[in-house]
Amino acid sequence: MAIANEICRMDAVTLAAKLRRRELSPVEVVEAALARMATLEPSLHAFCTPTPELARAEARRIERELVAGGPAGLLAGVPVSIKDLILTAGIRTVFGSAAYENFVPDEDDVAVERLRAAGAIILGKTNVPEFGYSGTGHNAVFETTRNPWNLALTPGGSSAGAAAAVATGVGPLAVGSDGGGSVRIPASFCGLYGFKPSFGRIPLYPGARDERYVGASGWESIECYGPITRTVADAALMTSVMAGPDMRDRHSLPKADFDWMEALQGDLKGVRIAYSRTLGYAPVEPEVIRVVDEAVKVFAHDLECIVEEADPGWKDPARDFMGVVIAETDLAGMRRMADELGDRMSPHLADLVRNPWTAEDLTNAVMGRKALVNRMWRFMQRYELLLTPTLAVPPFPILMQGPDKIAGRLTRAWSWIPFTFPINLTGQPAASVPAGFTRDGLPVGLQIVGRHLDDPMVLRASACFEAAHPWREQWPPIVKELGL
Repeated sequence: MAIANEICRMDAVTLAAKLRRRELSPVEVVEAALARMATLEPSLHAFCTPTPELARAEARRIERELVAGGPAGLLAGVPVSIKDLILTAGIRTVFGSAAYENFVPDEDDVAVERLRAAGAIILGKTNVPEFGYSGTGHNAVFETTRNPWNLALTPGGSSAGAAAAVATGVGPLAVGSDGGGSVRIPASFCGLYGFKPSFGRIPLYPGARDERYVGASGWESIECYGPITRTVADAALMTSVMAGPDMRDRHSLPKADFDWMEALQGDLKGVRIAYSRTLGYAPVEPEVIRVVDEAVKVFAHDLECIVEEADPGWKDPARDFMGVVIAETDLAGMRRMADELGDRMSPHLADLVRNPWTAEDLTNAVMGRKALVNRMWRFMQRYELLLTPTLAVPPFPILMQGPDKIAGRLTRAWSWIPFTFPINLTGQPAASVPAGFTRDGLPVGLQIVGRHLDDPMVLRASACFEAAHPWREQWPPIVKELGL
């Protein structure tokens, strides 16, 4: 047990190096991860479709290749989990919907292809809300995913199971997707690092691009895939494997003109940073502001940045964001699905697609997005980074879409994610780093936003903050309680 626990606490960079040197075998690494999964799943429900036998078979195959001295991929033998909105050939992919309860794809998403080619071993699919149209972790098909810091609370979403798995050491790597914050939200709620690369860095196909998949095929101009990890270096390594152009995604960017791992090097001395507590309009819980204020002081004092308090200057773009989402949703297909599923579709999703959206709603959203993008690039001419809280609240109870009140103000269901979705509208790179904890011991995230296409600066800033304010050895209570 002690050796297995040690393996599960290793970061992916360390694990990959030990596997290449044959100091560890893929079989013992996978067995350690699967044993931990078996112990935690009755409480956590991170995995909706575990694949233990497939993982064991792949571990044996990779071990044979390593023993024979064959070429080892960057992630050879390293366990990874795949969010259940991302297609996996031969592995059930449900999208959190009763409509796809028994669906098994015949092709991998591009990101999954690349992870497999690099030797990563899939432990299973992680739980999501229905089609990802929520920042939480419950659906009508599977057990509700719990936050490992407090099992009565949500881990966030939509990459809910992905974050719960990594937070408890069931594999060091998880693939998430982020259309409005779905990598950064659960990273914040679970005390992890979540990286949303620039829009187009990691190709999306077929999950968000193929008309065959009603409900799953949407959000084309705002969605990104990204890693959820315990360390910044792990996220950079994983992104280096998944990133790069692919003809199946017309939005995919050319090969990066930088090295993902080298981007972590360097300091931040003299870097100009804007810090916005509220974006000028959002209610934010005082405990969140307290924790994030302390984290921002690290940039000003320890990292010698020039930090100024400043708001970008736009109005709340929530309605514009929802208009863009609806414009990129198969609305006719989703309405038919809502009628067919009845009460087996999540009520908030059924209400959303049945809303009488007008042409003006959608064109107003397009115009609002253009205005936001223009305000952002003008604002970012003065600053290399923007810091905000990742979320307006700490984790809240499961089976909610969001709190009714924030900082004493009545709010809408989406009011708790005011900082994440605007960055999907602009397409900029952003990350959530663990900022600290509330007085109740719940994680709070700090969002780091870079200029257009400046992924290296976001990674460098994240790495510098991690070195000055380390978090990797902070494990949730359930890990300690179960002796893991």
